[in-house]
Amino acid sequence: MKRHNYFVYIVTNFTKTVLYTGITNSLSRRIMQHYHGLVDGFSKRYKCKYMVYYEHYFDVNLAIAREKQIKKWSRKKKNELIIKFNPEWKFLNDSLASIEKVYE
Repeated sequence: MKRHNYFVYIVTNFTKTVLYTGITNSLSRRIMQHYHGLVDGFSKRYKCKYMVYYEHYFDVNLAIAREKQIKKWSRKKKNELIIKFNPEWKFLNDSLASIEKVYE
């Protein structure tokens, strides 16, 4: 039986002044949609197209709960989460293929 993959992710704008948290079952597809401005709403308006954080889940309900939890957090708490995972706030877009390959 094939396991399903779900990702909670955070994208930011080029100057790292805005954060957007989302959920997807295809991290590479979704981040490319953000990057090319194909996701209407907040992330498009504020040019959030650079991934700086992600978490992986097999259970969609856990992923949804985590996304909701992170969305309620203060900017300070989100910054702390990102720093633990990605201390230099590197844009991870170029690593998408290798990230998803780990979970195949």
